[in-house]
Formats: sequence, C-alpha cells, structure tokens
Amino acid sequence: MSDPFASEIQTTEATFTISDSARKRLSEIFAQENETSSMLRVKVSGGGCAGYQYGFDFEKTVTDDDRIFGDDEVKVVIDSVSMDLLGGSEIDFVDDMVGASFQIKNPNATASCGCGTSFST
Repeated sequence: MSDPFASEIQTTEATFTISDSARKRLSEIFAQENETSSMLRVKVSGGGCAGYQYGFDFEKTVTDDDRIFGDDEVKVVIDSVSMDLLGGSEIDFVDDMVGASFQIKNPNATASCGCGTSFST
C-alpha cells in the first residue's frame, strides 16, 4: 500500500550558478597557477556580523558529501551543509572602485552585512 502523504513531499534539485565574470576570473587564476585540476570551494560557516559567513578556498579533492558545479575548465565545489544555505545562489566576480572580489548572490539570505561576506536566513 502506498503512503498517502508521499505526493505532498516535493524535493527540488539544488542549483548554483557561476556568472560569466566569475568563470573568466577563475579560469585566469587556474591558468596563472598552472592548476588545471583545482576547484573553488565555497563554504558557509557560523560567524560574521549577520550569523553566517561565506568562505572561499582552492581545492583539488572532493568528498562524497560535495556537489560540483561548472564545466571541464572551471569547477565550484560545495559541501551539502553549505548547499542547504546556498541553493539557488550565484557566484559572481565584481571589480569596482571598492576592490575586486568574488561575491555570492544568495536568494536565501534575509539580511546581510555591508561588506557582503556575512548573511542571515
């Protein structure tokens, strides 16, 4: 006998996109470092002035818990706990008068700090 509540359970595939400017900058960084197997790890940790903060690191390995986004040239890796807070987000690279940085456009964030590296949900 089937579960009558099963039809109410909907699962959605978590998405994460890489803007053209982020893709271009990551490609430049990997080429300069001659690191064709490197990926950008995006993670979320507790802290910052709004509750959570974004972290970025370069990575060559993945775990069973990781999701990989991108293509053969540029890859972004995110662990499942961070993905719960980043689903639907986009990473962008912004170069303006304030400086150049990777930024996350996160639709799950209900508030963020002025510097853009900390958010709350």
